[in-house]
Amino acid sequence: MKTVSLGSSALQVTPICLGTMTFGEQVDEATAHDILDRSLERGVNFLDAAEMYSVPARAETCGSTETIIGNWFAKHPGARDRLVVATKVAGPARGMPWLRPEVSKVGIIEACEASLRRLKTDAIDLYQIHWPARNVPAFGVLYFDPAKDKPAPSVLEQLEAMASLVQAGKVKAVGLSNETPYGVHEFVRLAEQHGLPRVSTVQNPYCLINRSYENGLDETCHRLGVSLLAYSPLGFGLLSGKYDESGLVGDAGRMALYESMRKQRWGRPEALDTARRYNALAREHGLTPTQLALAFCYTNWRVASTIIGVTTVAQLDECLDAWGTTLSPELLTAVDKIRWESRDPAQ
Repeated sequence: MKTVSLGSSALQVTPICLGTMTFGEQVDEATAHDILDRSLERGVNFLDAAEMYSVPARAETCGSTETIIGNWFAKHPGARDRLVVATKVAGPARGMPWLRPEVSKVGIIEACEASLRRLKTDAIDLYQIHWPARNVPAFGVLYFDPAKDKPAPSVLEQLEAMASLVQAGKVKAVGLSNETPYGVHEFVRLAEQHGLPRVSTVQNPYCLINRSYENGLDETCHRLGVSLLAYSPLGFGLLSGKYDESGLVGDAGRMALYESMRKQRWGRPEALDTARRYNALAREHGLTPTQLALAFCYTNWRVASTIIGVTTVAQLDECLDAWGTTLSPELLTAVDKIRWESRDPAQ
């Protein structure tokens, strides 16, 4: 895999990124280290984490993913220099009282310093704001409700915090996550106006059952030179086919294991119904559901790097082996037909 640039930054990353939110909950430390070993062996140079991981979020495991990665770095002294490491500062607490209540300048700086300690590194390559500080429709909420507005740290304050971290050498580039067209534009506008770090990336969901990124945010990012990091390319496992027959029950996969996951957008009956249609389409064209879902992201002009999440080395290999899969024009037309009929059920 050739590396790609992230926005206007100097970062060069592989078009596949290893997401690590399963580390510390579904994946124990020994297995996580095996996955990290294999990922590096196969040429992936990009890792993504967050201070609030692992998921599902619990006070007891908050920060555990970064700690597991830091311990792996300690065991492999040369590995850190071969990798681009991204992590995220949490937005205002969403049912997680153990996190800070808002994304203030002080809070961002303190969070970064804590992540650096857990990761056992001197600098974070890409530091992202996990979700907006202001009131936005996100994580399955479809409509903006101005009645939920409340005072929040400004975009300018957040950029000033990022600037101080960049100037201190603790962060190399900055990014956003779960953002809107307005948010991306405002961060870029104010950065240019005040000479502050320009956001290089936005990390948003993008997959066959949630293509909401295409509803204007793709144009905004394209024109502003902001790269998309696509998360949940397999729709929390729905697009792997593992739930096609059983439904969201049993003990295989996070959607079956955790009720909190089933209550989210990925657990909607419409999301599973639509995923089954895509999975059947993949098989009709001689592909596995995983190959179709990942190739949709891997070959898409909108995506700079696709973030894959796995719980085993075998799953990692399956995701990496899907690289190079091509989708015929006929198959892509059939994909768009399903989307026209079902839209984005996991938005």
